[in-house]
Amino acid sequence: MSAMMDMHRNQIEMFSKPKQLGFSPYESNEGSIVAIGGEDYAIIASDTRLSTGYSIYSRNQPKLFKLSDKTVLGSAGCWCDVLTLTRIVEARLKMYRHEHNKEMSTPAVSQLLSTLLYYKRFFPYYAANVVAGLDEDGKGCVYNYDSVGSKGCEKYIAAGSSQHLLQPLLDNQLYFQAAFKNMEGPRPPPLTLEKAISLVQDVFTSAAERDIYTGDSVVMNIITKGGIKEITFELRKD
Repeated sequence: MSAMMDMHRNQIEMFSKPKQLGFSPYESNEGSIVAIGGEDYAIIASDTRLSTGYSIYSRNQPKLFKLSDKTVLGSAGCWCDVLTLTRIVEARLKMYRHEHNKEMSTPAVSQLLSTLLYYKRFFPYYAANVVAGLDEDGKGCVYNYDSVGSKGCEKYIAAGSSQHLLQPLLDNQLYFQAAFKNMEGPRPPPLTLEKAISLVQDVFTSAAERDIYTGDSVVMNIITKGGIKEITFELRKD
């Protein structure tokens, strides 16, 4: 009888306590981005796998958005946030084009994106963003951002799910190119476009071996004064 009363009491306590259900408005659909700025070129590349956890939604979804003939935005993370953000950016660029009858420069685009991200700082976009392109002097420039719009101008950067794998490889190969002072040895010549393309292929191939959210293929946009050229190469599919 005592056991029955204890069980009944436990049931009453269990159903009388309020239930707490977790909710998150964000969902990470992963993706990785690499960008390199050279003397007269810029390269930005992303993988094409769109996934959540162990589920792959698409094997052919690049995370690159061409904003002009000299500027490309790479964005990875929560895909609905990525689409919302890129549509707002494209609308602002179209308004600028109609008002000024010219394309917005890459540094101006970088500042526009910083302002848009800061505007949403209390409910930020869940996206890793990288802007790559040519500046007014024709030199490659790369901008990276945090979630609330603080930006930095770099010579190279990695972002997304495999950033922790991609960035050390870029540091190892491009440290001198970025003019860091804490490595000894002769300074190598500037990185050529051909070597930069080969390096991007190598770092993505290496990351795909360790990161399940990076794979299938890579889309690379090569930005020069002649325009934007697209290159695609395959990665592992499993």
